[in-house]
Amino acid sequence: MGNTSGISVKELSACHSHWWYRKFMTECPSGQLTFYEFKKFFGLKNLSETSNEYVKTMFKTFDINDDGCIDFMEYVAALSLVLKGGVQQKLRWYFKLFDVDGSGCIDREELLLIFKAIEAINGVEQEFSAEELTDMVFNKIDVNGDGELSLDEFIEGIQADEVLSVMLTQSLDLTHIVSNIYTDMGSA
Repeated sequence: MGNTSGISVKELSACHSHWWYRKFMTECPSGQLTFYEFKKFFGLKNLSETSNEYVKTMFKTFDINDDGCIDFMEYVAALSLVLKGGVQQKLRWYFKLFDVDGSGCIDREELLLIFKAIEAINGVEQEFSAEELTDMVFNKIDVNGDGELSLDEFIEGIQADEVLSVMLTQSLDLTHIVSNIYTDMGSA
């Protein structure tokens, strides 16, 4: 089980759910995952301020009941969404993640901030810079040209543009974090 490069969602959900629960309860004996524990749990350390804000925003989107902690059910829902959610579900989550101020729209600054943070967390050279990706998204899907993306504009625009859909999916791919946890599992 040391090789994590070919982890499938089926393998994750069918064979190792007991391990995920045990890991969750070992890391969070209270049954509540705080923001600090969330970062530790997923191996996110030494983050820049921008990256830390992105992780905080991600944490808040997973904290469904907004109590400042993620319980095991919220954790399972988050893993399920990230790893096997449908396109519509993921796009709605991405929108919520990008809408940093909760206004119901995404502006350029919010999108750029998130793409820069993702770039820093992934630590991998992307085909396009955060600025280029932000410009591309707005140029292609801001149909009314108001500098903001509504939920409908975002979902319809991303779904209608295969290139953007692929780039967004790749830039938000969190399986490397799951792979890091699997590496821990192989040594457990």
